[in-house]
Amino acid sequence: MDIVRRNTDYALRAMVNLAKHHRAGYRSTRVIAREEEISYQLACKLLQKLHDAGLVESVMGPRGGFRLARNPERVSLLEVIETIQGPVRLNRCLLDSGECPRSPHCPVHEKFVLLQEQMVAFMSGTTLSDVCGNGNGQLSDESKGGRL
Repeated sequence: MDIVRRNTDYALRAMVNLAKHHRAGYRSTRVIAREEEISYQLACKLLQKLHDAGLVESVMGPRGGFRLARNPERVSLLEVIETIQGPVRLNRCLLDSGECPRSPHCPVHEKFVLLQEQMVAFMSGTTLSDVCGNGNGQLSDESKGGRL
């Protein structure tokens, strides 16, 4: 089970790319796709979703492209993740309190709730700037994991 799906990983990579270049202006989808090893078509779709959510701005034309709509320190990983794949849930029993009739007395549910809270707190408290190494709360090598 992947908590962060493949398309979400690609979107995070595109957003980190934009964060690293946020002072340079607009970046073309082709450049982002090439640098982050994302197919151009998928990069277009993901950036459009991020645009619709207000996380990026776009301009058409030869000097156009995308840029972050806010400073990198004001965009959390959770915002990007939820824009692409919806709410992050460790297990379906955490989707709705009525989903599992055993949850009130299930010892596993208790631990999943705690892990869910920690996971969401980490993702909402980690910004694009942190991932880029530009923020005060730089991630250590062991907490980065994956490509980010």
